[in-house]
Amino acid sequence: MQPYEQNQYAYGTGFARTAAQVDQGLRSFMLGVYNNMVLGLAISALVALGLNMLATTSDPSLAVARAGSINLTQFGVLLYTSPLKWVIALAPLAFIFFFSFRMDRMSAAAARGTFFAFAAVMGASLSTLLLVYTGASVVQVFFITAAAFGSLSLWGYTTKRSLSGMGSFLIMGLIGLILAMIVNIFLASTMLQFAISAIGVLIFAGLTAYDTQKLKEMYLYGNYDTEAAAKVSVFGALTLYLDFINMFQFLLALLGNRNE
Repeated sequence: MQPYEQNQYAYGTGFARTAAQVDQGLRSFMLGVYNNMVLGLAISALVALGLNMLATTSDPSLAVARAGSINLTQFGVLLYTSPLKWVIALAPLAFIFFFSFRMDRMSAAAARGTFFAFAAVMGASLSTLLLVYTGASVVQVFFITAAAFGSLSLWGYTTKRSLSGMGSFLIMGLIGLILAMIVNIFLASTMLQFAISAIGVLIFAGLTAYDTQKLKEMYLYGNYDTEAAAKVSVFGALTLYLDFINMFQFLLALLGNRNE
């Protein structure tokens, strides 16, 4: 196992930097990643909560339809039962493809704005979880996910062990997980769904540590100017955001209490 060798020319300054300067730059870079990620999560949470409040009502006399035990308003019917629901479900995927093909040509400000727009669209998609699970269990699982994510990301940041081998294994596991999810759409097996959720938690727990270390290496071995570094920070926020959201959803499937 080879220890990290810090790049003393990080961020394309053109002159040697001391180890202390590199460490300070790394901390600033990672802080930017986490700040963008937390803002993205906050946007998603606010959008999900706001849409749920508009789409549901506790007054049966105001309900237009029901989704299980949940009373839907006219807006809720439009949002969750019309073809618009497919637009909301697929829009986050469209944003990810857009990011993949356009991010290298975006400015840092445009990339950040696009990420926050993606977080809002993801919040709209996640609002459906509040129809399935109780609000209390959603909040509880969110904090469990936050604690697990924080611990795993800290480990990925501080460990001297290379996680590159684990990353390749996790990517293969993720492909298998997606295939199993597609198969279970047709089988509708409760046991398979439980296994998918449990394995999904483990895969995204591992990816959280792996992606954190990968971002650290991108800074240490990269040669970015200020603009490029800001864009990499947004990309890192997107990566860790997706790890968090997926781990949260799989944990919710395991631990969440469903609405009666």
